[in-house]
Amino acid sequence: MFAPLTLIALALDAGLGYPAWLFARVGHPVSWIGRLITWCDRRWNGEGRSADARRSAGIVTLLLCLCLAFDASLAVTFGLYWLLPNPIALVLLGLAASSLIAQRSLDDHVAAVASALESGSLEDARTAISQIVGRDPQSLDQSAIARAAIESLAENFSDGITAPTFWMVIGGLPGAALYKTINTADSMIGHRNDRYEAFGWASAKLDDLVNLPASRISALSLAAAASLLPSGDSAGALRTIRRDARHHRSPNAGWPEAAMAGALGLKLNGPRIYGGTVVDDRWMGDGRADANASDIRQALRLFRIAALLQAGAVAVLALLVFSL
Repeated sequence: MFAPLTLIALALDAGLGYPAWLFARVGHPVSWIGRLITWCDRRWNGEGRSADARRSAGIVTLLLCLCLAFDASLAVTFGLYWLLPNPIALVLLGLAASSLIAQRSLDDHVAAVASALESGSLEDARTAISQIVGRDPQSLDQSAIARAAIESLAENFSDGITAPTFWMVIGGLPGAALYKTINTADSMIGHRNDRYEAFGWASAKLDDLVNLPASRISALSLAAAASLLPSGDSAGALRTIRRDARHHRSPNAGWPEAAMAGALGLKLNGPRIYGGTVVDDRWMGDGRADANASDIRQALRLFRIAALLQAGAVAVLALLVFSL
């Protein structure tokens, strides 16, 4: 039943998203996981501990979070099917699963950056971009803000949509919950700095592994979507993937970012500033680096087509399930 479940989750997330009033009252699965990771970090990642002890503590933290996420999602799955008729249980399970996919949220956050740039307010644009990237917003001009929004859209298309969709098709709600736990842990403690180099080692390594298939699927989806977009360059997307994807500092993020750069005729990635430190990354793509709000809107159109293509593939799988 996992493909039908995933299709329902995708449709509900695209149509409803995660309501702000619900987040205000009970939080979100990611925030629940985050609170546990924060507790473990404060308790077990003290500066006086050795690197080996901190690495072991990080492994225990990840395993604890994974066990709780798996048990909770499995209990919800079996509980719904035990209490309710199968069709009703499937819809309610799809509603729960939709919280683990971020189509609507990602679209809204990136569109907000475009709207702020279109209004002519650089400060509003910096505030909007600070919601989705970790780089220093005050160091960004209009072009850098637009590039950052497009890069975030490409990377989060893979991490926030393709990956949970992929693992949900394979493992249902527990599969998506396990993926989301790993991805959340990586985003919180998988940093290469003095505090998290050891403690977040397991989370960072496992996140690289579980995102590997989704990054490739995302890149190919964007390249396919470019062939359906009047101004898209599908061949350019494939060419940039082959040449530039492997040069990104992330083994996965470079794939969708390279696809986006080639499809839109832009240069993405490149040097940027995190926490006052310049990260001299390599440029991806042959196009112009001078991006603007119009490029963000074009990237959003490409993203929506790619997401629809993926939903269509899940729908075909769902039909096959029902026909068996």
